[in-house]
Amino acid sequence: MHARRRHLFVGLATAALLAGGTTAATALTTPAPVPTDDGAQALCKRLPKLDDRIDRALTRLNGDVGARGSVARLQQRVDNAEAAGHKAVETYLQDRLTFRKSLVTTLQQRQKDLADVKTWCQDNDNGKGDGGGRS
Repeated sequence: MHARRRHLFVGLATAALLAGGTTAATALTTPAPVPTDDGAQALCKRLPKLDDRIDRALTRLNGDVGARGSVARLQQRVDNAEAAGHKAVETYLQDRLTFRKSLVTTLQQRQKDLADVKTWCQDNDNGKGDGGGRS
């Protein structure tokens, strides 16, 4: 009985390897789609939503101590951990605070970049043209 069970497992393992090898070989022979344009039209279409999303994030980050997700609230938590002598918690929260502050800078830059994209979209028929306008 023991040998019969072992042969069953070997057969199942072989079948699994063959099935897996077939899909892997198929994936290797299928080329990835090549983009035909830079996506300007889609970006121009999504611009208002992107702008709103950045505005909401900046509003939240720049909120006061009572606002969830704000830099001020996280700073208060860091200060509380320091006052309580919870060094490990303070270090963890300080790292999060550093990232959150950098996120504000990144989002402000992205907001400026989107303003330039908005101008480009207005000058280039919302990306529908041949791209021969300003770059």
